[in-house]
Amino acid sequence: MKHNIYGNTEGIRDAILRELDDLYNWELEKDEFLPRELMQRLAEVSCRLNREIAIYITRDGEIVHVAVGTDCDVELIDFRLRRNTRRLSRVRCVHTHPDGDGHLSDVDISALKIFRYDAMTAVGVRGGEPVNVQTAFLTSETDVLEPEAVRWYRVPDRAWLDQIEISDGLVGTEETGRIANGQEKAVLMGIESQESLEELRRLAETAGARVVGMFLQKRTKPDGALFIGRGRAEELARECQALEADLCVFDEELTGIQNRNLEDVLRVKVIDRTTLILDIFAQRASSAEGKLQVELAQLQYQSTRLIGQGLVLSRLAGGIGTRGPGESKLEMSRRRIRDRMTDLRRRLAEVEKQREIRRKSREKNSTPVVALVGYTNSGKSTLLNKLTGSDVYARDQLFATLDAVSRRMETKEKTEYLLVDTVGFIRKLPHTLVSAFRSTLEEATLADVLVIVNDGASSEMTAQHDTVEEVLRDLGATEQTRIEAVNKCDIADPWPSFPGAVMMSAKTGEGLEELKERIAEALQTSYAPVTFMVPFAKYGLLAQIRPQGRVIAEKHTDTGTEITLLMAKEDAARIAVRYGTEIIQRAEETETQGKPV
Repeated sequence: MKHNIYGNTEGIRDAILRELDDLYNWELEKDEFLPRELMQRLAEVSCRLNREIAIYITRDGEIVHVAVGTDCDVELIDFRLRRNTRRLSRVRCVHTHPDGDGHLSDVDISALKIFRYDAMTAVGVRGGEPVNVQTAFLTSETDVLEPEAVRWYRVPDRAWLDQIEISDGLVGTEETGRIANGQEKAVLMGIESQESLEELRRLAETAGARVVGMFLQKRTKPDGALFIGRGRAEELARECQALEADLCVFDEELTGIQNRNLEDVLRVKVIDRTTLILDIFAQRASSAEGKLQVELAQLQYQSTRLIGQGLVLSRLAGGIGTRGPGESKLEMSRRRIRDRMTDLRRRLAEVEKQREIRRKSREKNSTPVVALVGYTNSGKSTLLNKLTGSDVYARDQLFATLDAVSRRMETKEKTEYLLVDTVGFIRKLPHTLVSAFRSTLEEATLADVLVIVNDGASSEMTAQHDTVEEVLRDLGATEQTRIEAVNKCDIADPWPSFPGAVMMSAKTGEGLEELKERIAEALQTSYAPVTFMVPFAKYGLLAQIRPQGRVIAEKHTDTGTEITLLMAKEDAARIAVRYGTEIIQRAEETETQGKPV
């Protein structure tokens, strides 16, 4: 009966394939772990091909799988689906090492743990002959018994078969311990810079993963199919296996095809930077609006990555055999996503209406808005808490704040304003997030003063500041008065250089008084007390003037009513043009009187 030879069979002559195919007819005796003749046959073919050969032997002595690899590795497969995945697989893996070294590698040991083979055996071969052999066994969920390598003709068959029975009784009483404390083991892959990869590490840890490996491959242009190329992807697959990784996170945005191809090669879950950020947002969102925004962003991202898998998810077409009732699975998925996105946009529009009402109320009361903006984890929420005495959630995490939070403040001169904490920015901020969170991010756009909070303890402060400036430009927030603040100066080493910035620490309170003074000065440039003198003959104008600002003082005289309001200077100029300069006392005169605002 003809059997398949799996793996890297390209360029192998039919005669050799038939030799390998004959291995399926080999039946081991009950007391044989690995017959000498079988080792000699494997050594002869492996050396002739200069490739690794793997065979899988059941406890009944039947060879059920034969695979060919390269000169340095061979694909190892998972037999656990054939039985309870918490127990041993009842299959042992034997493979050759053409370099003559019969010692097991880290990849071999990790495969033993992951796939729960009865045993993992390496046979070093050279010159067409076996040299030495090493075998390892599981003794618990994570512990391995790894006896010393022996000469090929001294394999202790009975002792190794007995160890399989012992291991079977020790392993499988509990679920696999690969994910400790609910943490997935993550391997990170980047092509830009070590700094960007380090930020990806912080993102992964924020999402709850445990980073076990970080790899960088400098590329000017990603590979269209596998992003990092076939050779590097295969190397990464071995590294993921050796590190027992559960997922691999790429530092760039992957296409749907790249994601699928990488999962086929790496044999672990693959996600990209955007998916990781969306996952963090999903964990952090607490308000109803935030949850709606996150779901919309996720669906927008997924909708561009629905790809067909053969004919099962093929697009509907008008050709022969494709007409008829119903929808393909792909079209059904797309339609459901479109319907859900429409519903989310409608609900977000309702929330935005409420937000707009609140904004108009603030504008009606002429309450200035000061927005804290900056890179994620630069200390904006800690600063808000320190300035206002609030208890907004603030942690040493990326994207700790997703919802805009506002608190009332006032200057020493009694000028009231709203201090708003906004969602942090980050390099490569996904466009879907910018779109979904536009209403929240607009707090920065509509603010009167922007306090740009920089992380003075970060070596990437300048690059982070450039990212913030880029996002603000994208949002159209370019006209407001700006105050630069460098936070975390208490732990900065060396002392950051940022001319004109307020050097401060939101944690210790250092520099906060200077920041308050700078905010008060910035507000004074836009808002000022203006006194109107409304004669009795035009008394009806009071009802139209009052809503234009916040009333500071009002008194009646013999000739009319004198009213002082805190308002934007452009509003004062507009009133002067509309109602006549005879009813207004110049703002500069009011300011020079030293009246408290």
